[in-house]
Amino acid sequence: MIHSLVFSPDGVSTAYIYNDIALKLHEQGYNVIVLTTTPHFNKMPELVKTQPMRWKVWGICKESDFHGIKVLHVPQKKFKNTLLRMIGFVYWHFISFFIGLTIRHVDLILSPSPPLTIGYLNLWLARIKKCKTIYNVQEVYPDFLRMKEGIVLRMLKRIENKVYANSDAVTTIDNVFYDIIINRFVDKDKLHVIPNFVDTALYRQTDWESVLDSRLFFHTNAVKLLYAGNIGIAQSWTILISLAEKLREHDMEFFIIGEGVHKGQLEKEISRLNLTNVHLLPYQPRESMPAILSYSDISFIFMNPEMDSDGFPSKVYTIMACERPILVASGNNTPIVKFLEGKGCAKLVTEPDEMKRVEIMADWLSSVTKEELKQMGHSGLQVITAGYTREKVTGQYVNLVNQLIK
Repeated sequence: MIHSLVFSPDGVSTAYIYNDIALKLHEQGYNVIVLTTTPHFNKMPELVKTQPMRWKVWGICKESDFHGIKVLHVPQKKFKNTLLRMIGFVYWHFISFFIGLTIRHVDLILSPSPPLTIGYLNLWLARIKKCKTIYNVQEVYPDFLRMKEGIVLRMLKRIENKVYANSDAVTTIDNVFYDIIINRFVDKDKLHVIPNFVDTALYRQTDWESVLDSRLFFHTNAVKLLYAGNIGIAQSWTILISLAEKLREHDMEFFIIGEGVHKGQLEKEISRLNLTNVHLLPYQPRESMPAILSYSDISFIFMNPEMDSDGFPSKVYTIMACERPILVASGNNTPIVKFLEGKGCAKLVTEPDEMKRVEIMADWLSSVTKEELKQMGHSGLQVITAGYTREKVTGQYVNLVNQLIK
């Protein structure tokens, strides 16, 4: 059983990762069932249309079919009101636990963070069902929350310790994450590094002119800088605004694609400063992303200094698979910097002072040539092909499952 807050037809990166893991396990002969929510993070009508959901228990649970895999969906909405979101979050835990109890003959439960609490919930399900559990650390919680000391933080730390101590295996996506949490384990052999990955059959350099809307993605000889993903708290948008303002007279265009809690504020700043070189666009279908990445000359990822040690943006893999270089602003020894160091596919800016970061990036962008950017992109593709394809990494999950239940 895969127990995840997101799965198809939700259109977010963790959902796509777990779609592929489920398919690989299914291909290897496992009977896979998924317990998740209805799409609410990035609801895309075209995905919902291809995977229709029908009520299994009216008002409580829907059911869909994902390439022969049964998927159970607890209704969930992405409320703007914090209290309503918390209520919905608790509701999902409560309902999914009882639905999980009804699923028979479970040998293993696999679940990703966030949330941390799903790992704890699955320990109870596993105890009742006498099955194994794998907890996948996509983000380090509660560290990621940057909470002050208090009863809530102490409670979350106790949950984290319980999950690490009682899961049969814990996987994390990066060596930096491994180093952060390894000393929180009594049995250190439980912790494994299995990275995230990319579907290289989909994400590859491709023709964009016949795919993209020319009104949004216009012809230009300018250097095109791209960010596609969540416009949220994990990124530093003040750096983007400062950089775009500094380079407004240069032949450069910034494209930001996505939704998120900071989109409205970002839109206001772009308008206030009349940044005509910044183009803010809505989420685009996943199938269009290879063409969008191919349209760009370089992608940028500016990490929030308060959170850059506890998360790793999986978009790094898709950018590299499409042969595009990356401009990164992050701290020293953070997961994204440690991963990209020495690979020749990224400009890494780790200067702590924000304005100095902007100066360094502006100087580099003013001097780098498109030919140099193409060579950096080619280097990134070689890294992906060597060790981060869907086939290679999902195979690691199958091997771990085999070890635990066979």
